[in-house]
Amino acid sequence: MNKTYPTFDICNLISNKLSNDVFNADRFEGYLLNNPPIANIHKHSFYHLVYFTSGTGNHTIDFTNYRIKEGCIYFMSPGQVHNWEFETDVSGFVVNFSDIFFNQLSLSSCILDQFTFFDVFSSIQMLEIKTAQRTKIIEIFENILQELANITQFTPLMIASKMIQLFILVSRELPEERLGAIRNNHNYIVLKQFLDLIEDNFKDLRLPRDYAPLLYITSNHLNFLCKEQFNMPAGEIIRKRILLEAKRLLINYELSIANIAMELNFFDTSYFIKFFKKYTNLTPEAFRRQFYGNA
Repeated sequence: MNKTYPTFDICNLISNKLSNDVFNADRFEGYLLNNPPIANIHKHSFYHLVYFTSGTGNHTIDFTNYRIKEGCIYFMSPGQVHNWEFETDVSGFVVNFSDIFFNQLSLSSCILDQFTFFDVFSSIQMLEIKTAQRTKIIEIFENILQELANITQFTPLMIASKMIQLFILVSRELPEERLGAIRNNHNYIVLKQFLDLIEDNFKDLRLPRDYAPLLYITSNHLNFLCKEQFNMPAGEIIRKRILLEAKRLLINYELSIANIAMELNFFDTSYFIKFFKKYTNLTPEAFRRQFYGNA
């Protein structure tokens, strides 16, 4: 495995079906053949989803391992680090899209906020589709490929409608208790704003009291909302995002521990090491060695 990893834009990838900078789709086996580097660890600047109709292996997304098998669908958001390890030949479908894809059709990309598998801290990035629903899922992917094979004025809009249908069908596969709060109520909107603020500011703002005024609520109320929706306090959510970025940087051997500490605004390297070890039980160097199997 390479000890550096690339970030792919959609335009970097070869697809048999409408390669451009906002959307493409293909059968997974052809996509893998045309883009061999994607089998190694990498990340995307776009949304990425894959559905397998056959094959086995492992798929690691942001350091969480998932099995590859028939009927499994995987959702990834921009910036996530992942890699594939195949044990057998695989087949299925792959779709890559930018949020601009929906925006340019006058369909706000905020529609993605309705679906839990696109949340920053989602534990539902892989779902095994029930056998009874797999034919419907495959039909949607086939319809998308058919649209791309016969492009018309309304092809992008038809594809967008199929994508939304796919997201809804997958969401209906989730157990009721995992659906979370109603996605358009006030509390959810506040939490979504909180997560967006973390994404933009986690290197500089590290405490709930830094974020609460930006949301026009108190720190106590922010903690209450986070515990209710995510079963963790606001401070832990912020720490998880810092630690995730640290891990993403650590698997690049070209970056020193000191450089990573500076990148994350830890101006004392020793404090970064203590912070990382406190919440992972590993030093940054030990995590790096463990990831590459040199522990």
